Amino acid sequence: MGTLGYAAMFEQFTPSDLLRFCEQAEDQGFTSVMASDHFHPWTPQQGQSGFVWAWMGALGERTKQRFGTGVTPPGYRYHPAIIAQASATLEAMYPGRFYLGLGAGEALNEHIIGEYWPEPPVRLERLMESIEVIQKLFTGKVTKYSGKHIKLESARLYTLPENPPPIYVATSGPIMSERTGKLCDGIITVGAADEKIKTLMGRFEKGAREAGKEPATMPRMIQLHVSWAPTQAEAEENAVKEWPNGGMPFPKGDIRNPEDFEAMAKFVRIENFKNRVLTSPDLGEHTAHIQHFIDLGFNEVYVHNVGRNQEEFIAAYGREVAPNLRWDAAG
Repeated sequence: MGTLGYAAMFEQFTPSDLLRFCEQAEDQGFTSVMASDHFHPWTPQQGQSGFVWAWMGALGERTKQRFGTGVTPPGYRYHPAIIAQASATLEAMYPGRFYLGLGAGEALNEHIIGEYWPEPPVRLERLMESIEVIQKLFTGKVTKYSGKHIKLESARLYTLPENPPPIYVATSGPIMSERTGKLCDGIITVGAADEKIKTLMGRFEKGAREAGKEPATMPRMIQLHVSWAPTQAEAEENAVKEWPNGGMPFPKGDIRNPEDFEAMAKFVRIENFKNRVLTSPDLGEHTAHIQHFIDLGFNEVYVHNVGRNQEEFIAAYGREVAPNLRWDAAG
């Protein structure tokens, strides 16, 4: 059986509201949560940006869901040793329920430390070094590390779970996909053209097999952005107003401030969301959309409804989408 997950977006909602939404989502068949890790929202209008690591402990108490970050960038706001410590603590408290989602990061959140924001290849180097540090610390041994970007001096985790939490990496490129299959436990991606997804998954599987793993048993996670509302007009209004960054068809990793995204949002039109955010009141269309990605081999699908109408969305999906998904094609 696959996983229909709820995407908890800290850019849009207070942590208390997100706890309530996750409880409702659990009641409606969403068995896992992917929580965004932001310091800033994309636009000031989105209005929030709580600290996800404090919140996940509360989620562990309030629900029985699996949960993790979607995604945390190591090596900027957080030294990888601190990520390892936080992850080990959550997995020790909630065995088998926490996963660590990692990614290369965006200037929007990471520029705040006042260091030079590197080019994409350097971001990937820093990510790979951070993964190595985290995995070493998960062994419980005293660890030293001196990489090109990351340094660690005589560190050891004393609070450890029985088994280390799995590490999943968000990637949109073939080289990183292959590295992820080889070195980590699963892959995270976002909706894209079928051919690109097939390429990414092929490289992920290649890396896994080279490391002696069976890729069919490894989590393949995708986050899908949708805009559901009772009418097409409402769905379109929600997309443009609440998630204009979803209609920006260009790389956003180097843009620093919510105010810059706000200025660019003035040029976003509903046609910009085509093939990027499913915008429809038709729950049958939503079911088919998710099913398409299950058929491509994803065994965990996390859905983000971009509007403020979270409770209505969760109830509608629980009633008409979750029961109609066929997971036999996944994995």
